Amino acid sequence: MTTGLLGGAFDPPHSAHLVLADAAIRRFELERLVVVVTGDPPHKQVATDAETRYRLAEAAFAGRPKVELSRFEIEAEGPSYTERTARWARRVWGDVIFLVGADEFASFLAWHDPDAVLAEVRLGVATRPGYRRERLDDVLARLERPDRVELFEIEAVGVSSTDVRDRVARGEPIDDLVPASVAALIDELRLYG
Repeated sequence: MTTGLLGGAFDPPHSAHLVLADAAIRRFELERLVVVVTGDPPHKQVATDAETRYRLAEAAFAGRPKVELSRFEIEAEGPSYTERTARWARRVWGDVIFLVGADEFASFLAWHDPDAVLAEVRLGVATRPGYRRERLDDVLARLERPDRVELFEIEAVGVSSTDVRDRVARGEPIDDLVPASVAALIDELRLYG
């Protein structure tokens, strides 16, 4: 049986994360999907602390069949490198597919030791209709194991965490961008204002 890993800052989680998760569970017939909240992301700034982002992810994915959350990266020392998480996940579950969006995969070569990631897990890359495949082909051509990467198409959802934070900062509604539980938690904790 295959386990999916969906990692990210989730600052905050939004509708596109849920669409990707649901599509991956179906496409790869996953036994489970483990959402891994980044503890100390070496590649980006985060607006909120790891515990708050974990609470937001809990709210977003609550009640979804086959989905569970992991605190692995939050509790690990030092920067949250995917290669370390991939090695841990393979030891725990065996066959693992790490899920990323096409935009993330376009920068995969800049990640910490991308070939080591692919030595541990397969990569499931979610594309959307109209995404320029050439950007992904350039990355695939430079990997030691491009056979460990599988592209799959998901419904186009035009939202990012930056969009959500910007709307909150402007006092605009975010109900069409995030689950109601996430919007309520953002309001309760007075985040991103």
